[in-house]
Amino acid sequence: FMGLRLASWDQRKRSQSEISPILQQQVDQIAGLETHVITRSPLPGVGGGGAPISFVINSTNDYEVVYSVAEQLLESARNSGMFAYVQNSLNFDKPQIQIDVDRDKAADLGITMEDIGTALAQSMSEGYINRFSMESRSYRVIPQLERSFRLLPEQLRRIYVRTASGAMVPLSTLVNLEFVVQPNQRAQFQQLNSATIQGQVLPGYTIGDGLNFLINEAQRTFPDGISYDFGGQSRQFIQEGNALVYAFFLSIIVIFLVLAAQYESFRDPLIILISVPMSICGALIPINLGLASINIYTQIGLITLIGLISKHGILMVDFANHIQISKGVSVREAIEEAAAVRLRPILMTTGAMAFGVIPLLLASGAGAVSRFDIGLVIFTGLIVGTLFTLFVVPTMYTYISKKRDNFVASNETIASDIP
Repeated sequence: FMGLRLASWDQRKRSQSEISPILQQQVDQIAGLETHVITRSPLPGVGGGGAPISFVINSTNDYEVVYSVAEQLLESARNSGMFAYVQNSLNFDKPQIQIDVDRDKAADLGITMEDIGTALAQSMSEGYINRFSMESRSYRVIPQLERSFRLLPEQLRRIYVRTASGAMVPLSTLVNLEFVVQPNQRAQFQQLNSATIQGQVLPGYTIGDGLNFLINEAQRTFPDGISYDFGGQSRQFIQEGNALVYAFFLSIIVIFLVLAAQYESFRDPLIILISVPMSICGALIPINLGLASINIYTQIGLITLIGLISKHGILMVDFANHIQISKGVSVREAIEEAAAVRLRPILMTTGAMAFGVIPLLLASGAGAVSRFDIGLVIFTGLIVGTLFTLFVVPTMYTYISKKRDNFVASNETIASDIP
């Protein structure tokens, strides 16, 4: 990996997303070099760098089996049209020479495996056996053939080994050379032989789309004994992908329990929170239109909406309950009066919050995209949620809320009965 640092924001006329495809086109013109432009995560330390897609294939089988399975998945990913590039970290492109020794012939000549190994090591390994001093400097003694005598594999046959009788015989009489290909790396993940499919999705697709495709293909095509896992940004995405759902429902439960304790009722909190799903749907509209994406900033905005929209319901429900108690009117009359009286506070608080996030929508410079995402979710969710609150909460109040007694009239009746 080679990192490039962009100019500061006051000197830059294009964003990172605009520069990346231009840079990719330029590096694609370099012959013989496969280069991919990867943008770093906006949050420091997220995913540990590297490609966004990191799909790990694990198995206890040999690397040949892992490689064949990984190549099948790689071909499916390339044909899907979802990825800007995908590559397999495991490749059998490392040539090696395997030396097969005729042990019977070596034994007849009195040559041991140690003798053959020593001869090869001293000729090829660049290992030093001693040091010597010359002109007050220390130098290593390295027994090794000159480069011209060890350029070709066939030259290994010309290395001589001493027999038990003291004669010198070439290795060509004792060994056979076989050319084999080994994996470029023997990587392991969770103590299993592994290969990693790395890549980046095309614009218009998310990391989740790419990972879901690979997961579905793996479940469909992987044989027994082959499993999959995730690394880097993909691992964090999978582990924390459901964090929004858990945090969302946990926040609703906490708010519901707090309101239930305050009102000593389970009905009023249900009425207050009835408009929360509607505001969330309103916040998801710009995300569905492609104006923003599901990220940590939009997730914070969605959770913030729960408290902002719940406040509108609290203003109406609490005031309607007091009207029932003080005036003894019906449920419908109480909520109608509460909705009329609390309309201005609701609109004022909504307008104040909506205008408050406008600077986020108009932000520029470093971090402008993150501020725009959270501001857009809050703005649209608050506007849509408020419109639904003004109509849905009063309606649900008339159906769910219970009739409250007029304590003022009851106290006057009790006082008149006292002699």
